[in-house]
Amino acid sequence: MAERARPRTLSLTAGLVVLLVALVLAAVLSIAVGSRGLSFGTVLDSLFHYDAANPDHLVVHELRLPRTLVGVLAGVALGLSGAVIQGATRNPLADPGLLGVNAGAALFVVLGISTLGITTVTGYVWFGFAGAAAAAVVVYGISALGRVGATPVKLALAGAAVTAALQSVTSGLLLTDTTTFDQFRFWQVGSLTGRDASTITQAVPFIVVGVVLALVAARMLNALALGEDVARALGQNVAVARAICALAVVVLCGSATAIAGPIAFVGLTVPHVARLITGPDHRWLLPYSALLAPLLLLVADVIGRVIARPAEVQVGIVTAVIGAPVFIVLVRRRKLVKV
Repeated sequence: MAERARPRTLSLTAGLVVLLVALVLAAVLSIAVGSRGLSFGTVLDSLFHYDAANPDHLVVHELRLPRTLVGVLAGVALGLSGAVIQGATRNPLADPGLLGVNAGAALFVVLGISTLGITTVTGYVWFGFAGAAAAAVVVYGISALGRVGATPVKLALAGAAVTAALQSVTSGLLLTDTTTFDQFRFWQVGSLTGRDASTITQAVPFIVVGVVLALVAARMLNALALGEDVARALGQNVAVARAICALAVVVLCGSATAIAGPIAFVGLTVPHVARLITGPDHRWLLPYSALLAPLLLLVADVIGRVIARPAEVQVGIVTAVIGAPVFIVLVRRRKLVKV
């Protein structure tokens, strides 16, 4: 068995290296491509020999580098949170929004704009994260009621109910305040633009904690995939495992939604693509999802800059256009049943 497992381990490790190289290339492309044409030589020179008096260097450091870093951070968070929530709920159609994260973040952002006059992305981060966390706590609390606790079905039902309620409140607030709506719609579409270094530094600690929690949960997710009874027989505390997974999803998806807005299909589709490569083992599935998602996000962002020059198509729209057909193909191939 060990001899059979060794070639597969080597091939999966090689795949991670290939994805990491592809992600680096996508990051370089993200920094180089835009309305202002820059050569790769200029990009490299600005990274290693920064000159504040050079306008090309300013474009790289003040605009494109933060945008690229936000894309990487949000992608890692969305990919991991999608894989974790699908594994924890054993629901192949689950995405980070299942726990009401996106709806909670949206409501708190609207409240921040309408009541406190928040207009900066830095302000959105904290309101978005607080809303995501609050909604997830409510969903998990409702689903945990009763003797059996937070089962996958109860989580899905509670998440759908809370999401519908929060979206109704958000829509009501926006209909009565056109000024808030004008500001909110730019955040709601999902975008990597307009973020600065302070936004990134605020998000990094939360995402690092979420990544650690998600990777720690890999073996727990493998046990949960066998069913609750089998997981308990293997010595797994199902309630603790689900709580750790839920916390990881809240921290990761809350942070990503706060800094980039509610970007669709990344957390839903990427884990299925990763699963086609790795199989159901979350020890490999999670790292692959963490690399595939930012790769998709950066490529989608570059496509959005190119197809509508000199204007841009926001990355949330591009990922929906790319992700929807891919997801339909996966459904038709019936690859979604094995989570």
